[in-house]
Amino acid sequence: MIKVAQIGCGYWGPNLLRNFQNTEHCEVVAVADPSPSSRDKIQSLYPNLRLLETPDSLFTDPSIDGLVIAAPARFHYELTKTAIESGKDVLVEKPLALTYSEGKELVELAFAKQRILMVGHILEYHPAILKIQELLAGNQLGKLQHLRSTRLNLGKIRHEENVLWSFAPHDIAIIQRLTNSQPTSVQVASQTHLQKGIPDTVHADLQFPDNVHAHLHVSWLEPVKEQKLTVVGDQGMCTYDDVTKQLLLYPHHIDPTKTPPTSSKMEPRQIPFHSLEPLAEECRAFLDAIRSRNSPLTDGQSGLAVLHTLETIQSLLVQD
Repeated sequence: MIKVAQIGCGYWGPNLLRNFQNTEHCEVVAVADPSPSSRDKIQSLYPNLRLLETPDSLFTDPSIDGLVIAAPARFHYELTKTAIESGKDVLVEKPLALTYSEGKELVELAFAKQRILMVGHILEYHPAILKIQELLAGNQLGKLQHLRSTRLNLGKIRHEENVLWSFAPHDIAIIQRLTNSQPTSVQVASQTHLQKGIPDTVHADLQFPDNVHAHLHVSWLEPVKEQKLTVVGDQGMCTYDDVTKQLLLYPHHIDPTKTPPTSSKMEPRQIPFHSLEPLAEECRAFLDAIRSRNSPLTDGQSGLAVLHTLETIQSLLVQD
């Protein structure tokens, strides 16, 4: 039985807690959160669970194998560092830290202490994203050319971080996983309307090796929720809509030998994928990593690569 404890149970924390509670061979021994209302909510759902105001005792409890950190992003570095130094394996929600240098320090510390460090890039465990990877690996899309990712909604508007850090880690993680690389150049446009110095909308153009391009658009100031990924290859195209939960393959054909090139549109075909909950898969991956001592898919190095791109985009944002 693997014993875990969780730090933070506000907005996203209850989802993590539910999945760990429902996973075989796992026992959640305690949850720490400074908010009385958050603790009361968890107490009503899990009356026998030990609830703490501060996480201090969790770091020194020798019975705890892993710590799950779902606190606000500004606390990720400090809590993760303390956990690793205390000999705990860690699953920390995205982003790994708020600077590349802090993230690098955590990765190096986890390596030195031989601890599992995993980052909660949940969509890398999504069955639809894994199916797109299969399509690329099976050459059903041909050579990868272009990706476009949109994550738009009205809220949740934050004051401690901008929309880039709130929304974009998911999309950057997917894009870098599908391209198997990091961008070689970045161009950015952003707009700030609600809070000075906190952009509400960000567009980023990312250039990757082998002439692969990606466009990222995130905004928490949109009337309709949209979470959509488009992948374009020279032999086919596909889209995944995370609102309708549909993965569509478009076997369009383009003849580049003609002047100008001609395109032949084909009817899309729906591609089935497993209905497994991505967060459940993420939680199982953390437990498997604790058990096997093998690095999970979204390990510290993976989180650091995403953090590098986030920091690059951040440096180009208009600070108005």
